[in-house]
Amino acid sequence: MNKNIYAMLLIVATLLVSSCGETKKENYVSSVYLITPTLLGCDNAKSYSGMIEAANDISLGFKTPGEIEKIYVKEGDYVRKGELLAELDDSDYKLGVEAIEIQYNQVKDEVARIEKLYQQKSVSVNDYEKAAAGLKQLAVQLQLNQNKLDYTKLYSPTDGYIQTVNFSPAEMVDAGTVLFKLLDVSQMEIVADIPVNEYQQRANFKEFYCSVSGVEEKIPLKLISINPKADGNQLYRIKLTFSQVPAKLLTAGMNVDLTIVSSSQQDKEQYQLPLSAIFKEGDKSYVWEFKSDSTISKQEVELSEKLINGEAVIKSGITPEMKIVRTGNVNLQQGEKVKPVQESSKTNIGGLL
Repeated sequence: MNKNIYAMLLIVATLLVSSCGETKKENYVSSVYLITPTLLGCDNAKSYSGMIEAANDISLGFKTPGEIEKIYVKEGDYVRKGELLAELDDSDYKLGVEAIEIQYNQVKDEVARIEKLYQQKSVSVNDYEKAAAGLKQLAVQLQLNQNKLDYTKLYSPTDGYIQTVNFSPAEMVDAGTVLFKLLDVSQMEIVADIPVNEYQQRANFKEFYCSVSGVEEKIPLKLISINPKADGNQLYRIKLTFSQVPAKLLTAGMNVDLTIVSSSQQDKEQYQLPLSAIFKEGDKSYVWEFKSDSTISKQEVELSEKLINGEAVIKSGITPEMKIVRTGNVNLQQGEKVKPVQESSKTNIGGLL
């Protein structure tokens, strides 16, 4: 009887121990850290050193010869379009206009008299046409002399800076002699050199802007041209202009940081994950996806060959709403129930608050 009771107690103890072991295993959960995939940006931006250049250097001179009477500007002055820069002594030109005007008025009165006689058929058609032709010739001569008088004043054709003044008042100049060198700033340009790999992506150029010391905001630009021939350093010259009127702080010769934004060539969205979130089985790569019921599921992913900031680029296999096990994925099993661990705040070290 005692032996039977001992045997029964031994069986019950074994069952209890077995039951306790199974309960412990069933309730056990692994602690893991989770992360959501980071969508890679669709645009790439690269910066290069550039320089501001004036669109044109304009040589200015009088259209007619004469003696310089006044010069109203000096080197370095900023001038506006239409501003008077210099003028010649116009006394002789004024006399020429007055002389032709006298002749013109005399002939004009004569032609008016002949016209009345012609209407009365007192003069021939030939006499009337000769008189009218003489009046037209004088009108042309008067206009030429008036133009020469107007040419004694030199105006700025555009906004810009006076770079050089080559003559002084009282000096004689011929027609076309360069009196001023004007730096045209009405349309300044950005010039920079880009490498071969950037030139090859020119079809994907999307946006251009520059940053300049002393100007806080980024300045938008428009592409003018890209030289298709590389220089001796395998660099391609790119020229751009300002989308809007540039600030007065910008001057020719100033250095700028040119940024070129290119659209991505990737056909579909790619994501970024820490390398610790990825594990290998054979020649395939996987991540653990955290499900809504707190279980995990193995998900195959396709990796890109490149890394970004030391992290893997995922070409396919995940979506942005997924929660991925970042760390603690050692010895996990398919369908296992896991417990996410909340990372401590930088201001709450150890989670004591």
